[in-house]
Amino acid sequence: MVYKYDFLIIGAGVAGMSYALKVAREKKGSVCMICKTSLDEANTSFAQGGVASVTNLAVDNFDKHIEDTMIAGDYISDRAAVEQVVKNAPAQIQELVQWGVNFDRKDDGTFDLHREGGHSEFRILHHADDTGAEIQRGLMEAVRACPGISIKENHFAVEVITQHHMGVRVTRRSPHIQCYGAYVLNPDTEKVDTYLAKITVMCTGGCGAVYLTTSNPVIATGDGIAMVYRAKGTVQDMEFVQFHPTVLHNPTETHPAYLITEAMRGYGGILKLPNGETFMEKYDERLSLAPRDIVARAIDKEMKIHGLDHVCLDVTHKDPAETRHHFPNIYQKCLSMGVDITTDYIPVRPAAHYMCGGIKVDLNGQSSIERLYALGECSCTGLHGGNRLASNSLIEAVVYADAAAKDSLKHIDLYDFNDKVPEWNDEGTMTNEEKVLITQSVREVNQIMSNYVGIVRSDLRLHRAWDRLDMLYEETERLFKRVKASRDICELRNMINVGYLITRFALERKESRGLHFTIDYPVHAYDK
Repeated sequence: MVYKYDFLIIGAGVAGMSYALKVAREKKGSVCMICKTSLDEANTSFAQGGVASVTNLAVDNFDKHIEDTMIAGDYISDRAAVEQVVKNAPAQIQELVQWGVNFDRKDDGTFDLHREGGHSEFRILHHADDTGAEIQRGLMEAVRACPGISIKENHFAVEVITQHHMGVRVTRRSPHIQCYGAYVLNPDTEKVDTYLAKITVMCTGGCGAVYLTTSNPVIATGDGIAMVYRAKGTVQDMEFVQFHPTVLHNPTETHPAYLITEAMRGYGGILKLPNGETFMEKYDERLSLAPRDIVARAIDKEMKIHGLDHVCLDVTHKDPAETRHHFPNIYQKCLSMGVDITTDYIPVRPAAHYMCGGIKVDLNGQSSIERLYALGECSCTGLHGGNRLASNSLIEAVVYADAAAKDSLKHIDLYDFNDKVPEWNDEGTMTNEEKVLITQSVREVNQIMSNYVGIVRSDLRLHRAWDRLDMLYEETERLFKRVKASRDICELRNMINVGYLITRFALERKESRGLHFTIDYPVHAYDK
């Protein structure tokens, strides 16, 4: 089956839905959103903390937000990208509000702002402790109410279509690679359909599921990054995997681990060992409010020193009623485990959380492949540099969705559908035995990445990961050629591709910087 849409959006988080709403209202073509699961199961829904934006001009300004972002990114961030996001954030906040997103406000009607690690001021807009879910809710209602947007839930994008699929040899040095749409698996027919598009937008989120413990949902398998890399697109900064310092330690939950928002430390939460001793003073003068990479490494080191499987976050010194008011979902989740956060320490540990690298894009969200944009966590705008500043991701997604929408609307009339694209070859069979092989290989990827490409790395560990992933890659590609395309084998391919990219970029960076910390190139803070 062949479908044609002017705008094809792969992914349905805040980036994908924002872009869809912006192009649909201009009525310059048909819009289709490919959603891997249901519309409400995007990474956006799992974001607790909030959205960073300068709104309290009495004490805050753009320069402060820009500098905080540059410091957190270890000055690897692209200043032009940082300025674009920070300066356009307030206008995009207002658009989110117009679409029906509710942020908490004070009695006087102004935003109730939080502060998080690495921020010099209170500038985090939030909705209790489930901001991502609120943004997803507001945008879902707006998207579903928009007649110009077709939503394909539970559909899986297998590959983006380029000249390669028409027999042209495409390499990473080939000029003018173009995207003509995507091959998409229909779960009802189990067939791979051809979706032709004038403009394709990749909004597939992150890749935390390549690790054993992650705050991401199981769908975060790096699909967009892997698809664009296989299509010979440029990726960047893949070594910078952000591990959130504080997910709830619950051995029965690994995908996703329950996030204990950064805002809880901004609220006054103190990191401690289970015996009540504090430890952050050994690592950073900002203590529990240091940037995430510093806090995650500190926790990882303390766990290894003391043989612990977790440390603790203490908010028992705060007013119990205020704690329950600000963090109702965290309170209930911990209570379900027998932990009353108003009287008990919260058991926490780091987990894979956010990919700062991804598909390299310019200030318009345009990738190195013509007619292909990338937005949100799967993209690398340069904003985050070596480490993402807390709550900068959601605002990055909506600011770049706006830039990409404006740019693509200017160019849409220059493009046409490529009717020469062949349909997918669906030869092959899948047996139960092969399903077992896929499941086992996914477990191996998780173990390889967690054991060898985690918070603290070394060249020895990275080379071991490279060798193991190379073996899995060869096995999986042989299997993929023999079987019909299915979501599980496609996800496995993508996980191996992304694991390889993280490992390769980590080996190539001969320094400890930002989120990439290696014992072969130690930083001064850990030489004290």
